[in-house]
Amino acid sequence: MLPRPKKRLGQHFLTDRHYLDRIVAEIAPRAGEAMVEIGPGPGALTERLAAIVRPLHVVEIDRDLAAALRARFPADAVVVHEGDALDFDLGSLPEGLRVVGNLPYNVSTPLLFHVAAFAPRIRDCVFMLQKEVVDRMVAAPGTADYGRLSVMLQYRFAMALAFRVPPGAFTPPPKVDSAIVRMQPLGEGRLAARDEARFGQVVAAAFSQRRKTLRNALRALVDEAAFARAGVDPQRRGETLSVAEFVALADAADR
Repeated sequence: MLPRPKKRLGQHFLTDRHYLDRIVAEIAPRAGEAMVEIGPGPGALTERLAAIVRPLHVVEIDRDLAAALRARFPADAVVVHEGDALDFDLGSLPEGLRVVGNLPYNVSTPLLFHVAAFAPRIRDCVFMLQKEVVDRMVAAPGTADYGRLSVMLQYRFAMALAFRVPPGAFTPPPKVDSAIVRMQPLGEGRLAARDEARFGQVVAAAFSQRRKTLRNALRALVDEAAFARAGVDPQRRGETLSVAEFVALADAADR
């Protein structure tokens, strides 16, 4: 019997076996891997993963669900970390970590940024999120969905939408479609900004008012000389710049 979902935690439990099996196939877990599941809920996906990966780490904020998981699974099979995933130190787990799970939709963006901070230690991520969030994550420059989230994640990860999950696969059904996304860290050879804090500031400012030109949106951060050094036309808008162009602009502004 499923526990009663808590609205304040935005809980929607995936119960459709077909989609659970498809997610496991997308993850393709193997024995001996380091893996953590965020938001295991009642443990439908956990059960399938723990049959292969031991120990499987899970992070659950709901104390009742965390207690039920501890009672259901042996401690050497599933290690339950009770608490907010936003506060969980992924660096405490082994390198080459695989991060999976149904991210709570009400805090999905902060969670994605939290996970991204540990990208050098991560092998890959397979997440279920609200479809419109996944659309933004994988969006290309020049499209309506392309924004700060797109740039900041694509700066560290190769992104791919795997498949959609309809509302009817959940109990209770959410009012939105969901989707599975795969995130693969780009590795040490990726293009990196000299000052990542400055890069983040430039990206955030460029999208703070989408209709503004870069000259106006970045007035406090980037001068005319920096635009010239980066080879970026200040009359363009942020949504037209590639990740590489944002890196070039941040580096030019940092001189």
